[in-house]
Parts: sequence; structure tokens; C-alpha cells
Amino acid sequence: MKLSVWTYEGPPHVGAMRVATAMTGLHYVLHAPQGDTYADLLFTMIERRNHRPPVTYTTFQARDLGSDTANLFKTACQDAYDRFKPQAMIVGASCTAELIQDDPGGMAETMGLPVPVIALELPSYQRKENFGADETFFQIVRALARPVEKTERITANLIGPTALGFRHRDDITEVTALLEEMGISVNVCAPYGASPEDITRLGAAHLNVLMYPETGEAACRWMERELGLPFTKTVPIGVGATRDFIREVSELSGLPAKLDEARLRLPWYSASVDSTYLTGKRVFVFGDGTHVAAAARIARDEMGFEVVGLGCYNREMARPIRALAKEYGVEALISDDYLDVEARIEELAPEMILGTQMERHIGKRLGIPCAVISAPVHVQDFPARYSPQMGLEGANVIFDTWVHPLVMGLEEHLLHMFREDFEFHDAAGASHHGGAHVPREAGGPSAPHAEIPQDFDAPPEDISGQKKAPGEVIWLADAERELKKIPFFVRGKARRNTELFASERGMQEIGIDTLYEAKAHYAR
Repeated sequence: MKLSVWTYEGPPHVGAMRVATAMTGLHYVLHAPQGDTYADLLFTMIERRNHRPPVTYTTFQARDLGSDTANLFKTACQDAYDRFKPQAMIVGASCTAELIQDDPGGMAETMGLPVPVIALELPSYQRKENFGADETFFQIVRALARPVEKTERITANLIGPTALGFRHRDDITEVTALLEEMGISVNVCAPYGASPEDITRLGAAHLNVLMYPETGEAACRWMERELGLPFTKTVPIGVGATRDFIREVSELSGLPAKLDEARLRLPWYSASVDSTYLTGKRVFVFGDGTHVAAAARIARDEMGFEVVGLGCYNREMARPIRALAKEYGVEALISDDYLDVEARIEELAPEMILGTQMERHIGKRLGIPCAVISAPVHVQDFPARYSPQMGLEGANVIFDTWVHPLVMGLEEHLLHMFREDFEFHDAAGASHHGGAHVPREAGGPSAPHAEIPQDFDAPPEDISGQKKAPGEVIWLADAERELKKIPFFVRGKARRNTELFASERGMQEIGIDTLYEAKAHYAR
């Protein structure tokens, strides 16, 4: 039931798909029933890729379970090789196919295919998508990478970017530019854009840049041990982290640190009077561990926000996120249940959410602005424009993404302050929505002397969307009008606090005096 509603991560074979789809010359044969064949939907529709994923399915049906499903798998393997002629193949089972225990790796090994065939053992009922990507890439690297002669010039591998990753394509461009500024070329970027042949050349680099620990740390640790490749621990998201990253690369490479900050536009705003509007804004941060850690640092140290809560959905990152939460003086939320996240957000009542597409929807329901900082994301978070999260341009993009919801929220509040004006009351409609706005010449409510409808000031629907149950306190008209003067992003909290104040005192109605008494009570 949970999968049919919302989930932060898919099963581990989806992580394997992300690696296979990111690479070239690699093919994934997946032992799976009808219904598990949704790779096209994920990658061509959500990520808007112009190539179909390199995945072949056995697509067995219920009637096949009484016969030999192993032969179906072998046939699918042979057909995939004959058709696509890949440099290497990976084979595995989906969560459903795992139950019939056909052993795809063992079957593929007996076929004698003329290319490397890498078997994936992904425990579908214990682990999830990010683990699947990390383990798949690790198995590919372990099978193909070998010690080779180092490049004459200092080079680095970019490790971790995959298909369906949050801004991975643009992060690669940004990090490549940062390294080239220091005189370091990229040897191989993997999995994104790499072929199995490229994987054999990983050892020629002098260091690895671990861009996304969720999907590349296991491979980096193996290469550090087996190929003598040190790897970076700092993810360059945010101004401070980018500077730390450059220093770390300098230490690993022996080259002087260089960072041209001419493209960075954030400092001028941080020094302006307008920035004081952002200072102290209460934010809740949730997503994958890597992006949460980066976002919390940016929020507190670079934007002047107050981090009132943070957490992650991938349990592999639970320990560092709990340690980070302790540093920020908050309790970490480690959960892959969006209802837990919604309850925590409702409890903390932040002024802004930094999260995933799930938190975006939660924010819509609670009336709290949300900026997306992490996967899982939807099609709108795969923009055609250049929009990285890493490096200096990434810092500019993050600044815009986070500030705009708050600035637009202020604009919304100003419109509410002037709601009695003939142009701004509810019945006038939005001026930029032509279909809803009645022209002045038609005598509509936006005309200079139009009469404002009597019902435009009706109390808004309760924040929860629920009708008032018998016995609950009733808001009087004057209190409702006063409540509307409170900024929308804290209005829900003010409403809840006032209702709690009234109910604790046995009040049946809330008037304007009650509203101010509650305000004074909670301000102590």
C-alpha cells in the first residue's frame, strides 16, 4: 500500500537501473514479471532522456511459474547480447522475481557469453534504491578496474553521478571546471557517461572526487584500497563547502588551491539591507543525507536561517545525520515514511521547508513554502537550462531557489495587507490570470468604483481542510479578519495556538481579544 502512495526510494534494482542507464556499452538483463518494467517511465518521462534505458526484461507471467522460468531468463540474455552487442552485461532479479530463486548470475555464467557478465545480489527486502546503485557500481568497478600506469598529468575521476540523479548532469560540468582551474583534468566520470572500457582506466587517475556518497562510496573505498586512489570527503555544495573542497583537492594532488569567485553573486546580497528579511527564518531540512548535510550548513552559515529540524530517509546515512543534528541542537528524523516527516513539520511549524518532492506536497497542504534540495524529484527538477547544485554557480542557483519562495511569500503578505483595496480583494482574482480577472470596462470588481462583494471576506477554510466538528471553538468574523493580517507562512501556527489557548480555557468562541491574549501567552 505504501508503494502505491509515496516512497522516497524504490527497490534496489531501480538503483541498478540508474547505473546502467547512466553508462554506455553496458546492458542490464533483469529477471522480472510484467509490472516491474517501468524503466522507460522513470528515465524517458521524468528525466526526459532521449534514449531508452538499456534494460531487457524476462517479463514472465503467472502462467510461467509452473514451467521453466530459467529458460526464459537465458533466452532474454542471449537475445539482449545478439541485439545490442554490449561491452559488458549486468544481470539480476527484481524484488518479485527474487522470490522464485532462479539465480540469474549462475545461469548467465553457464551461457559462455563473450563479454564480462556481472551478477548482482541485491537484497530487495532489506535494502533500497541508493544501496542498489552503490552496490551495482561497486560490483562493476571490482570486476573491471585494474592497476594501470598513471597519467602523466595529474587527473581525477568523478565518482557517483547516475541517471535520475538530482542535477547530476550539471554538477559534473561545474566540478570539472573547478578542477581544470587548478590544472587537473578529468580521467573518467563514472557511472555517468562511462563505458565498461572506461572503467578499466579508473586506476590511471591520481585521485577520486566522490561527488555523491550514496551512490559511489563503496567503489571509492575499494579503489583506495586496491588501486591506491585517495578520494575527497567534502561535497562541494555551497560556498564554504566549495572552498573546503578546493583545499582538500590541493592537499591530495599537491597542486596550489585556485578558486575564481568572480561568478559568485551571493556575498553582495548577504551584505545588503534586504538580507535582514531572511535572517532567523526557521527552516526544516529533509532529503538524502548528502544534500541535507550540505543544505543545513548553507542555511545556517551562509543564509542566516535557523535550522529547527533535519533528517534523512536513507538509513545508510543515519549515523552522520544524527551527529550533525546534535551539532545543530535538534533531533534527527531518520525515516522513510512521509507521514512521519509531515507530522514533524506540522509540530515544528517552520517558515520554510528544504526537502524532496514529497516535502513540496506536504508544504502545499500546510501552507509552508518549500524549495527542493534532493531526490526524489519530479520532471520540473530536470530543467533544460544549466542549473547545478555544486560549485560557485551551484551556490548562485541554491540562493535563488531558496530565497524566491520567501520573497514571493512577502509579496503575498503585502497583497493580503491591502486586501480591502478594490484591486486586491479576493473576488478580483489574480491580475496575471486573465481568465479569472474581470476587466474594468466590464464593471467587474476591479473597476474604479466597483462595489466589493459582501462575501469576499468569508473565513478561509481551516488549514487542515477539515470541517469544524461539533464542540470545537468557533472563530468570530472580527478575529478571522485579524488573523488574515498575519503572514500566510505562520498563519497556520497562529490559528492552532489560538484554538489550543481557547479550548484549554473552555472558550466556545474566538474573538479578537482572545487572539491577542493567545499571542501574549505564547510570546512569554
